[in-house]
Amino acid sequence: MPQLPEDIIDRLTQMERRIQQLSTAVNTRPALNTITGGEVEIKDGTLKVTDGGTLLVQRPGSTDTMFRVGSWKDAEYGLEIHRQTGSLAMTLFNGDGTANSLQPLRIYDNGNREIFSDDVNSGGLARPWLTMLPPQDSTPARWPQTASTSWVTIALSYNPVWQPKIRLRLSTAASSGAAGQVRVLVNSAQWGPTVAAGTEFDYTDLISTTFSSVYTTTVKVEIQAIVTSASGTVYATPVLMHGRQS
Repeated sequence: MPQLPEDIIDRLTQMERRIQQLSTAVNTRPALNTITGGEVEIKDGTLKVTDGGTLLVQRPGSTDTMFRVGSWKDAEYGLEIHRQTGSLAMTLFNGDGTANSLQPLRIYDNGNREIFSDDVNSGGLARPWLTMLPPQDSTPARWPQTASTSWVTIALSYNPVWQPKIRLRLSTAASSGAAGQVRVLVNSAQWGPTVAAGTEFDYTDLISTTFSSVYTTTVKVEIQAIVTSASGTVYATPVLMHGRQS
C-alpha cells in the first residue's frame, strides 16, 4: 500500500476534528427563543398558542404587560390590552378560571374606569347606562293627570332599545278625597305593578322576554291612570328612567 503524503493525513485529521466540533455545537446549542433585531413572518400559515401557553407583549423599556392573550387562570383563556403608558384599555375575561364562563368585553378610560361593557347574560350593553331625565315639575297640579274613571294614557314617550332592562320611577298623587291607580304600558302591554295614586312606582325589569326581538327597535312607554273614587283627579310624572343590563 503506497504511503500517503503527510499533509493529506494532517488534513483528514483536522477535518475529523472540525466535524466533531460541529456535531457537539449542534447538540448543545441554546434554545432558539429570542429574536434580536429581526422579525418573524408567517405566510399562509398559523401561529398557535396551545396547552396553557400565552402570547405576551411588554411595554417599551419595561416588563409590564401591554398585550396578553392566552392562558389566564386555571382553564380560562383571556385577553388584555394596555396603553403604552400602562393604563388598562381593554379586557376579555371573567376570572373564575373555567373554560366555559361568559366573558364580558370591557373598555376602560385612561383612569382604569370601565366605560363600556356588554351584557353577557342577555346581550346588548351593560355599561354605560344611557340617558338622563331632566328635572321635572314638582307641583302635582301641573303633572300629567286625568279625572277619567276609565284607564287613560296621560303621558308617553318613544325610546330606542340598546339594553335589555328599563328602570322607571314615577311620582303619583291624587286630589283631596280622591282615589285612583297608576300603571305603565310598554308596547301596549302592562309592565310592572299597578300602584295606588299617592304611592311611588319604582320598577326595573326586562323590556321583553326575548331581547333580540326588540334590540335597536323603538318601544312606546305609556303612563296610564284611572280615578276609582266617585270624582277627583289622579296625577303621575316620571322622575327617573334609564336602561340597564340584565
